[in-house]
Amino acid sequence: MLVGEHTQNLPMIGLDVPAATSIQDMNPDERFRSRAEVWGLPWHSNAKFPGLAYCVGGRSLYWGGWSPQPVADELQGWPQDVVADLTADSGYPDAAAQLGSDTTNDFIYGPLQNALRKVLAAATPIGMVPLANLPDHPAVAALGPGADAADVAKLLGIPGVDGHTIASLKEEARLEAPLAVQSAARSGSFPNNKFSSVPLLVKAARTTWAEWPRQDNLRRRLMIVPNCHVQQLVDDGQRVTGVRTNLGDVQVPQGAVVVIAAGTIESTRLALNSFSGLPKTQHLGKGLAAHLRSNLTIRIPRESLPVDPAVLELSEAALFLKGQEPTSGRYFHLQITAAGLGPQGNNSEAELWQKIPDVDTVNRFTAASDSHVVITIRANGEMEQGNNASSITQDADTDYGTPRAYVSINASQADGDMWEIMDACSDEVALAFAGGNPYEVLVNPRTNQWKPVGSNISAEQALPHGGRRDGLGTTHHEASSLRMGEDPSSSSTDLNGRFHAVENAYALGPATFPRLGSPNPMLTGVALARRLARHVASLPGPQPDGQPGLAIPYEPEDGYTTLFDGEDTSHWRVAGPGAWPLVDGALVSEPGGDLGLVWCNTPTPPDFSLRLRFRLSRPDDNSGIFVRFPDPGSKGYENTAWVPVHFGFEIQIDDTARPDGADNHRTGAIYGVDNPNYSFVSCRPPGQWNDIQIDVIGQTYTVTLNGHQSTTVTNTILGRGLPSGPGAPSYVGLQAHSGRVAFRNIRIKEI
Repeated sequence: MLVGEHTQNLPMIGLDVPAATSIQDMNPDERFRSRAEVWGLPWHSNAKFPGLAYCVGGRSLYWGGWSPQPVADELQGWPQDVVADLTADSGYPDAAAQLGSDTTNDFIYGPLQNALRKVLAAATPIGMVPLANLPDHPAVAALGPGADAADVAKLLGIPGVDGHTIASLKEEARLEAPLAVQSAARSGSFPNNKFSSVPLLVKAARTTWAEWPRQDNLRRRLMIVPNCHVQQLVDDGQRVTGVRTNLGDVQVPQGAVVVIAAGTIESTRLALNSFSGLPKTQHLGKGLAAHLRSNLTIRIPRESLPVDPAVLELSEAALFLKGQEPTSGRYFHLQITAAGLGPQGNNSEAELWQKIPDVDTVNRFTAASDSHVVITIRANGEMEQGNNASSITQDADTDYGTPRAYVSINASQADGDMWEIMDACSDEVALAFAGGNPYEVLVNPRTNQWKPVGSNISAEQALPHGGRRDGLGTTHHEASSLRMGEDPSSSSTDLNGRFHAVENAYALGPATFPRLGSPNPMLTGVALARRLARHVASLPGPQPDGQPGLAIPYEPEDGYTTLFDGEDTSHWRVAGPGAWPLVDGALVSEPGGDLGLVWCNTPTPPDFSLRLRFRLSRPDDNSGIFVRFPDPGSKGYENTAWVPVHFGFEIQIDDTARPDGADNHRTGAIYGVDNPNYSFVSCRPPGQWNDIQIDVIGQTYTVTLNGHQSTTVTNTILGRGLPSGPGAPSYVGLQAHSGRVAFRNIRIKEI
């Protein structure tokens, strides 16, 4: 398994993105063999793709780090409710804070950064959006309305205001690269250079693996399963009921949701293979979009920059320029990275590898030197939306027993116009950085071949567009094939990313974008992920599992009060060995060698109705519910968990009726006493919730399990099961015996 970390945070060990290819260009034996360690190509296409990284984290381990926020116009075509959520504080601002792109780059600053930013602020290349028309950099906005010019200058690393106005400084700040780089660590942790969620994912998975026995998955809320391929989501026409994999099926209980969060193409493939033929699926796979991308790398003499060469320390720089194609109004941007090596440079290769923000262009900086600065200008533009020539469909070829995707992606004439503007803008920016002086263009990164550019040759002549433009399938920014919207005839998912066809399956990621815009999709993808998490958290939890009988609602009914709401354990006490961890809103028994107990220190009414839900982890789990017992600490027992056994009554949970198979030891019985009216009601299968109601009136105990009465018993034993009275309260509790049993939604009503 590939180590879960961003590749630019590791030494240069060859984990590079391979060249684009197609299945038809591979030899038969190559189609099921990884390229560049982990890369494979699962779909057919009219274009060539690098494919997917078959490792934990996938392509997110290789992304450059650029995380610009779309401007308001780029959200036209998005549903207004979604736009409102994205632009609220809980949308883009919180997502940027998570990624680290809401701060200026204190790891990339200094004379080179300042010099290039100054040149770019004064330039007016074709298509450039005026800086005055752009929103403030997030770090500037965070300063608040009381900020002055000195505050902004400090953010930019400029020594003093130096004649700038606050307006001009804010405009320069809008050129700072919006990089998802964790430049400062929280207390007690180490910072990463490139943001990656994968280390946290791997750490969480390892923690859940270590904290529980291997045979028990009750607390394993996160698992990584190797060599497991999801083939299909099984549905009953209304909801997804199972996840079919090459290793077997996983059942989806009532109330649970399924989120498809693979890359755009494979998410769409799974949706097509799962939902095609259902109503409201006619738009699946339509409207595929990607980015148009060009690269121009130049080398300029140090003296060309408007700074005294003697004080210009050559380090790294990263800048961002927003542009717009005038005819269509669609946007593009330039990602500008630069590097030079000062005389003090030690281990320069590793420093460049980790600091240059774009993993795809780092190899272009090997020619940086003390005398020259290397600058790469990457143009990223929005494809025309709604191009019917671009789509994802099912292919006749199969992979792991299901049809592969066929990806058709084609540029329109309008896309060609966008590309021309992007390239022209890049050329004019290059000339501005060179100060109008001769410079060199990198024409072959593999052989490090450079071509001079002077008065008799332009950048376009030195590097025609065929040599600078990336293929449509190589940007890793595919989007919009499962677009969200309100109308199923023009969208695949609703405003939360839920498929129109089923009620419990969601898509997550760029596949749901109604419009791509020019920004790399990372920031919007993170903002939508956080939004979807809030939506799913607000949904009602799993409901009773379809069996006939009592359906206990989650909210307390009239007359019932809550003893345990899934969060507050302040009124619950542990007695005896073992533990009672709170896991996903449930108290879970964790036996500790002898009988264990958790009990509520809120006294019960004299007569009452107790309702709760419990869930087994294994068919042979053994537990119970205690009622009407005194304070466990009042009897002088060494193990106080035995007090409810001797002074109260236990409603048994054990389908195997250990130790002797007698009915008074079986689920739903009052344990250990005569149950003349007993009728066995089995627990639901492990993983499904059971509803139980215990009515206690006088000395009569009635148990209803999953809507069926299992027993009613009248107690005749003196001194046992005494009701609460003045100065002698009684309590309810839960038993830890053997196995992990979860309890939740506990409420009580006085009768």
